[in-house]
Amino acid sequence: MVKPSKTAAVEELKIKLGEAQGVVLVDYRGLNVGSLTNLRRRLDDAGGEFRVVKNTLTTIAAKDVGLEDLEEYLAGPTAIAFAYEDSAEVARIINDFTREFRELSIKGGVLSGRVIGPDDVRSLANLPPRDIMLGHVAAAFAAPMSGFARALSGIVTNLAYAIDAVKRQKEETAA
Repeated sequence: MVKPSKTAAVEELKIKLGEAQGVVLVDYRGLNVGSLTNLRRRLDDAGGEFRVVKNTLTTIAAKDVGLEDLEEYLAGPTAIAFAYEDSAEVARIINDFTREFRELSIKGGVLSGRVIGPDDVRSLANLPPRDIMLGHVAAAFAAPMSGFARALSGIVTNLAYAIDAVKRQKEETAA
């Protein structure tokens, strides 16, 4: 007989896996309570959440939401960092924490509904922050428009010079 608390935990994990833009699985062995609290605080500030989970319940929830490949990363003590706003920022925080505390190691993750390995999580962590990436996109969109504006300005300027030259020429012939 399945306990209602375990059924509720699986349902909660399914909801969190469905809502999260990204997920990072970590092995947290060797971290003390103070370090885990510090990590939780950093992730909360970045719009994320850190939960220690049971592998069997996570496996069930992952299969129910179509993430069967996640099971290979669910061995040993596992904690999940859920990214609800910016996946790269959460991955960056976890990656920085692994440098600070060698006990913490990245196992794998999920990005946009696709299971990724630890190297992919580290690559995600090395992306520039979201605001900078949006700035690059905005600049890329603005570049053709500003080029068009400069070209149009050049045409208008050349037209003004041509009209001025015609005016001077007519004034010289009239005089």
